[in-house]
Amino acid sequence: MATFSLDEVCAVRKPKDAWWTVLLVDPVAVPLTRVLANRTAITPDQITVAAFLLGIGAAGCFAQGSALWLVAGAVLYHVAFVLDCCDGKIARLKGNGSPFGGWLDFMLDRVRDICCAAALAGGQYAVTGEAAYLWLGFAILALDMLRYLNGPKLARAGGQMREAIALAQGPRHAKAPGKPSRYVRVRDRLMAHRIRPHLFSGIEFQMAVFIVGPLTGLIIPVAAVAGALLLLFELVLVYRFWRLARAYGRVPESVRKAVSQDPVPHPRPTLVDLR
Repeated sequence: MATFSLDEVCAVRKPKDAWWTVLLVDPVAVPLTRVLANRTAITPDQITVAAFLLGIGAAGCFAQGSALWLVAGAVLYHVAFVLDCCDGKIARLKGNGSPFGGWLDFMLDRVRDICCAAALAGGQYAVTGEAAYLWLGFAILALDMLRYLNGPKLARAGGQMREAIALAQGPRHAKAPGKPSRYVRVRDRLMAHRIRPHLFSGIEFQMAVFIVGPLTGLIIPVAAVAGALLLLFELVLVYRFWRLARAYGRVPESVRKAVSQDPVPHPRPTLVDLR
């Protein structure tokens, strides 16, 4: 059995990731991945299923409704997420990932979150009798679906438009070096630590709803703030996409066709990237 070093495991982390993952998950997931890779024959798909079962356990805790069960559910959800962050690392480390594994990871994550949202809302409704929790469950599912439909679609379409715009402008329009803007400086500082500048996405939303809310008992306020932040950052993406589409509209049709028919493969997000 191969022996992997800690540096080798660190090398297969994603180049950029959510700040929650970088700061609160990877410090545990990286050494855990090394142990699993060196001392077991467990496969990425088996880890995916194990993380899913822990997530279903969290849903079962949420369904009980009481404060102690909420804490247990939050802890289980976080443990499930830590384990879920190991399957992709092992897949990249051992080279045994697959498109099916990426699909399985994505689908089981969605099922887990649906179950947790329904259990959290239903459990709190059973305890309090407040219909607001039922609306909360619906809102959680709607926002989670929005993120996982909107982001990948914008990324795929935006990549091709940026390529066409760059080809149309050519090297003459390259920006001259100068003092970077405040946004660029902050972005580069975050990226230096592997933290993506999109600071509130689906991961942060899920962690707020299924961990912070249950731990604090402030389920509705925390979910409301998290939902507002998620919508804000999604609107920023849509605004940037709209500006990109306007610039793309000025690209000659011949350049657009050349890019769309380019046989050279260009990196775009796929289900396998979710590993």
